[in-house]
Amino acid sequence: MTTDAALILQQWFSPGFPVGAYAYSHGLEHVIDTGGITGIDDLRDWLRDLIAFGGGAADITLLAASYRAKKPDVADIDGAARAFAASADRLLETTQQGSAFARTVDAIWQTNIGSLTYPVAVGQAARIHDLPLDLTTRMYLHAFAANLISAAVRLVPLGQTEGQALLAEMGPLIAEISTEARDRDLCDLAGHCFAADIAAMRHETQYSKVFRT
Repeated sequence: MTTDAALILQQWFSPGFPVGAYAYSHGLEHVIDTGGITGIDDLRDWLRDLIAFGGGAADITLLAASYRAKKPDVADIDGAARAFAASADRLLETTQQGSAFARTVDAIWQTNIGSLTYPVAVGQAARIHDLPLDLTTRMYLHAFAANLISAAVRLVPLGQTEGQALLAEMGPLIAEISTEARDRDLCDLAGHCFAADIAAMRHETQYSKVFRT
């Protein structure tokens, strides 16, 4: 791994990179609004499940498939990512962030990634730049967890130190799942966080909300 690779990935997954991640809660807003998460212990359980069995692991499988794919196959992988979105909320989240990511990468590095779902766009960009897949998946999943913790800090609310301590605690799980999920075949794509899927569906019609999803 070169220093440049680490710096590129750090830039891509920085909160300052304009994908608008701060505007999405992955259904977390509805869970907190209805009292399903009231503190750090609830958030820990919810986050661990999402990383290991939900959108976190699924995104890593899609990212890795995109990274390894030949260009003509990327559209099929992107189609699978769109079909896998359990609700309109989730589809909005992945398509809007993916489009924003691709537009920015294309403008800065003169690539031609095009409009793809977020993990598929990241996989393509990492392949084009010859960035290491293992580091890309770990940093992607870390950013996924960090964004949800940031949302919870604002909504529950939680202290900033509590949130950062939880993110540090998630480190070993992030490393484990990023390794496992990136080695899965796309046919093994699955999700088992049904409560999170239902929360995302209900968020679509929530009367008052801060986040887009």
